[in-house]
Amino acid sequence: MDKTHKFGFICIAGLPNAGKSSLINALVGEKVAIVSWRPQTTRNRILGVTGGEGWQMAFIDTPGIHGARNKLGEYMMKSVEGALRDVDAVMYVVDSARGLRDEDRAFFEANAGKHPIVVAVNKLDAVTQPTLFAVLSEINSLPGVTAVVPVSAKRGDNLDTLKDELVKLLPEGAPMFPEDMYTDSTLRFMAAEIVREKALYLLDKEVPYGIGVYIQKFEFRQDGICDILADIVCEKQSHKAIVIGKGGATLKKIGEAARRDLEKLVDAKVYLELYVRVKAEWRDSEYLMRELGYDPKDIKD
Repeated sequence: MDKTHKFGFICIAGLPNAGKSSLINALVGEKVAIVSWRPQTTRNRILGVTGGEGWQMAFIDTPGIHGARNKLGEYMMKSVEGALRDVDAVMYVVDSARGLRDEDRAFFEANAGKHPIVVAVNKLDAVTQPTLFAVLSEINSLPGVTAVVPVSAKRGDNLDTLKDELVKLLPEGAPMFPEDMYTDSTLRFMAAEIVREKALYLLDKEVPYGIGVYIQKFEFRQDGICDILADIVCEKQSHKAIVIGKGGATLKKIGEAARRDLEKLVDAKVYLELYVRVKAEWRDSEYLMRELGYDPKDIKD
């Protein structure tokens, strides 16, 4: 007789820069979400799928929990709220080096009893044992916590233990996704995110928070080469000059770094063209947000 199969959705939540995107990539074993040291790197709900003998789980990576300052921020927080409604369990990520913040504590108080919560105490590689012990002790005293697992997404420490704790919480159910599928994001979406990731790495000050990426063209030629034309959108003319850089040097670096990842993504040679456009205050325009892939209508109330 066949063993019962388990399937479920796991929402990944936590404060900005806790390492949620790095952790989902490590658990899935593929690059699903872009990563940078900047908070609020993730803007959309991103699905990552992994599985094992008799189970499959789909992770929903959400934007970091923060106070919204514009319509894009509101979109991001509604994305978190929507993801939390329709899941079987929550994996809450805490930065062990930073410790618990009031916003972390407020999350546990607000969500205790709604879903099982497994806490992944990330960045194990960056803290001393006494600091880690203090963080773990406080987390264990919080309401609604089902399990606590210290991990390092960077080194891969304790990821199997974390998966085991999550598998325990999955309900019975047939797998929803094919075995070889690791995300539901389209290639166009992933391409835009890769370009944005490289811009986040190479730019400074306030410019990255006002950056979006729009894919104008994504086509494969008959010879297999992939043509990608992308607009990097910023909010001010002064920002445009920074993105381009002296003699186009910064834009060239963004393109070179993005091309390497894009070629891995599509498994083909990529011809990438980047342009910089100014769209004033696009983060407060629902029309421009929709153009850049952030449509409030996609989020259920």
